[in-house]
Amino acid sequence: MLPPKALLDTLSSHASRLFSGDSPLPRAELEAQFKALLQSGFSKLDLVSRDEFDSQMVVLARTRARLEALEAKVAELEAKLNPSTD
Repeated sequence: MLPPKALLDTLSSHASRLFSGDSPLPRAELEAQFKALLQSGFSKLDLVSRDEFDSQMVVLARTRARLEALEAKVAELEAKLNPSTD
């Protein structure tokens, strides 16, 4: 994985070569090449999709809720075992 600065420098150099060509490219061709350039840069980063992120957030929320319930149950059981430590 490239550090962010190196990635941005690489993207910048590719973009400047793309835009400073001798013969101007048609808009559609320019957009396609720029999109390919960005996708190439993003593929070098450690990114997750929004769907994967959202599903992991659901799992995390569910896990936290279960953990809180278990902590409450443990506290209740400890209180029953040691009623004099209130």
